[in-house]
Amino acid sequence: MIAEFRLPDLGEGLTEAEVVHWLVAPGDSVTLNQTLAEVETAKAVVELPSPYEGTVSTLHADAGETVAVGAPLIAFDIEGEDPPPTPSGGEQEASPEKAQPNLVGYGAAPTSSGRPARRARRRSAAQVASAADTAVLEAAPHDATPSVAVEPILERPRSTPPVRAYAKRRGVDLVLVAAEIGDRVITRADVDAYAERIGADPSRPARAPERVTTAASGTLPPAEGRPRETRIPIRGVRKHTAAAMVQSAFTAPHVTVFHTVDVTATMEMLARLRDDRALAAHRIGPLAVVAKAVCLALRRAPGLNARWDEESGEIVEYGFVDLGIAAATERGLIVPMIRDAERMNLVELSAAIRALAETARAGKTSPAELAGGTFSLSNIGVFGVDAGTPILPPGQSGILAVGAVRRQPWEYRGEIALRQLMTLSLSFDHRLVDGAEGATFLKDVADILEDPGRAMLLS
Repeated sequence: MIAEFRLPDLGEGLTEAEVVHWLVAPGDSVTLNQTLAEVETAKAVVELPSPYEGTVSTLHADAGETVAVGAPLIAFDIEGEDPPPTPSGGEQEASPEKAQPNLVGYGAAPTSSGRPARRARRRSAAQVASAADTAVLEAAPHDATPSVAVEPILERPRSTPPVRAYAKRRGVDLVLVAAEIGDRVITRADVDAYAERIGADPSRPARAPERVTTAASGTLPPAEGRPRETRIPIRGVRKHTAAAMVQSAFTAPHVTVFHTVDVTATMEMLARLRDDRALAAHRIGPLAVVAKAVCLALRRAPGLNARWDEESGEIVEYGFVDLGIAAATERGLIVPMIRDAERMNLVELSAAIRALAETARAGKTSPAELAGGTFSLSNIGVFGVDAGTPILPPGQSGILAVGAVRRQPWEYRGEIALRQLMTLSLSFDHRLVDGAEGATFLKDVADILEDPGRAMLLS
């Protein structure tokens, strides 16, 4: 019989998702829990497992299409007789035991019967990962001669989500790349080498005619090899982040205060920890110390660990700290959470921060890891930036930007000495936090960084 699989509710009230990459094609046999496709929501790239064992009958959306939650996504031909037709008029409803065994949620009912809107984009010729030799060769550019014999690709090419997204932007089919390099993980360098070899980049728009530079016009020719204009679709994480930042900026009255801190004692402590054989493997860095200082300082600043509930007319103060760590990825800015950070020691915080960063860079951060949060950190120092005005994540009342550590002349014990300095930038919601509480919190964090021994008094 034919069984339909609808796009499930992937959590956090998300209403749609874009099909990034199909891993099956019509006619393929699939097993229970086999990954069918990768879809991108406003928060993360998610792999969809198969709720059935059978044969793929129909793909209701192509890669690049946006599908509404609850809309048909894929159909399977599974063993068994077709169910009897539902009587007209809707007298008979589907019983709970007949609901499809969707492993990641049933999803909401579709709001419309039409097909999902197709986003215009350039597509590579090869679409199916299980194509035979002739299909792969027909899909390859006619001026390209494979350097190795092309074998049928029975599984999806091995690569990471950022590499798949990069290949998609360049118009390179990973099936063809995998056919040349063999059974190993595909890297960005492999994608670049393949694109160079075939001498084509279909993802780039046609280049406009160059203009001649003249004294009258003052017009400069475009840089060699670069188009005059590139258009990038606003979607996924970047679209969600933009909407959230606009909402936050025009809803919460932001105030930002700055403080430059002498962190020489903290950096010396970290150097000693790196020299300690028992702790060297943990690679504890300045951000972990800042995170610990924030968790301690929030005890005296409840307004910075709270949210403004407009609907109920209440201020909700939290007795825990779900610490957000802003991470820049190829898909845009995301803020995964360290749950119950106030319970962690320095080693545990360092490990949690490193794990979040590695997961974010691999594009594997799940929607659950991005949900909630009570206070956030943004490490702008990794970009060599000293200070900034961070925007509050929606639902939070405080965010601290951590600047670069710089060795500069500074007053120390009545003399001028070279010291290691860091600038902290605290933005807060002035509805919940007044200037005195914000300044007290920032000073508490600074005091711990100037003298890490103070943490012993607050622990």
